[in-house]
Amino acid sequence: MTAAPRIRVIGGGLAGPEAALVAARRGCQVELFEMRTMIEGALRSTPAHRTASFAELVCSNSLKSESENTAPWLLKQEMRRAGSPLIACADASAVPAGHALAVDRQEFSRLVESAIDRESRITVHREEVTSLDPEGITIVATGPLTSAALCAEICRLTGSGQLAFYDSISPIVEADSIDMDRVYFAARYDKGTADYINCPMSREEYDRFYDALIAAEGVEGKDWEKLEYFESCLPIEELARRGRDTLRYGPMKPVGLRDPRTGKTPWAVVQLRSENLRADSYNLVGLQNHLKYGEQARILRLIPGLEKANFLRYGQIHRNTYLNSPRVLSPILALRQHPRVFIAGQLSGVEGYTESIATGLLAGLYAAEIAHGRRPAPAPRDSALGSLVNYITHADPERFQPANITFDLLPPLDEEMRKRQRDKRERHRIQCEQALAAFAPWAGALLEAGTGSPAASGFPVNA
Repeated sequence: MTAAPRIRVIGGGLAGPEAALVAARRGCQVELFEMRTMIEGALRSTPAHRTASFAELVCSNSLKSESENTAPWLLKQEMRRAGSPLIACADASAVPAGHALAVDRQEFSRLVESAIDRESRITVHREEVTSLDPEGITIVATGPLTSAALCAEICRLTGSGQLAFYDSISPIVEADSIDMDRVYFAARYDKGTADYINCPMSREEYDRFYDALIAAEGVEGKDWEKLEYFESCLPIEELARRGRDTLRYGPMKPVGLRDPRTGKTPWAVVQLRSENLRADSYNLVGLQNHLKYGEQARILRLIPGLEKANFLRYGQIHRNTYLNSPRVLSPILALRQHPRVFIAGQLSGVEGYTESIATGLLAGLYAAEIAHGRRPAPAPRDSALGSLVNYITHADPERFQPANITFDLLPPLDEEMRKRQRDKRERHRIQCEQALAAFAPWAGALLEAGTGSPAASGFPVNA
């Protein structure tokens, strides 16, 4: 009997386990490496992680919108139809979050670890990888906190440096410490179920909060790090410095959040989203910051309803490392100079949980095809998966920044269609329809080329 082809996957965050499970279910023997581990009762970890668990969610617990015909919904729909193992775990550990897919962090991680434990073709190694063999099939999915040694090795292989910026983490508050008499449950525009706690602010309360925020003492940056914030994930104090009303048009936007007790729309609103199935903790949506913990406690307790808040986690900033992918990655997420080495997750230049899982899914599929001696076909350009990869591999390398999935990444409708359909929501519906239509035959071709039954391959067409 011919031995199963071998693949090495480095990284136990989101993209790594996704890639490992996908490749294993397509008949490959997978060695999965993760440097976080417990040694003599002590955790060896990173500055941002708190556990050694696979698929630990460091920032938010949300995988974004589940509203039909939105870009995040489209990406997840394609991934579900591709049999994404981690999206299945997310669906099974979902917590109420209006029109978003949010998960219980611990349950999500437990389900991912259970899936890996049950997969006989995966062998787990709890050790750091510092060198890469360009002749072996390898998927590097070490995320935004890739170790210095592995960064140096990737630089050696790619010939290009790494770019670093700071990624932001929102605070978490204990549910029992929220003054429920001062807040209300609502979803923006009453869209979806009313799962968000809303803390309404009057103009006077907002001004008091704003003045305290811009005067607050921030965390001093390390000498070896340069502050390069990602525009779509800015700390609130950075946003506030752009103008007094910036927060009111950003993360504290009150539009569509009418207070049912007064019938009026507040001057500003802070939204809280459930962290787990028990709803015993909530994160402050969009209020990531880089302030000292004492300053956070003082300022965040100026928010109505949080005067006596017990913070389970304060906001913080951590380094994010990623490749200049337009220069070094091919359309199948392989290094152009070393086509048997694949890059997935945030290291590839995507931003967001779902996007990281998506690149893990694709890297697992592509690596398995190479391992079986086949030439993988890139995901179609018209699909959300294809559009995301098209962006990170074809963007202007001089101005490249990580991206979430948006309709801007998908091919625009032709001019005649745009003239006929002036309603943006209808145009987005058509784009989703076209994307799913383009995705189906590509998925079918991969299944036909795969090994075994749909269940064994992990890539059903009509799921």
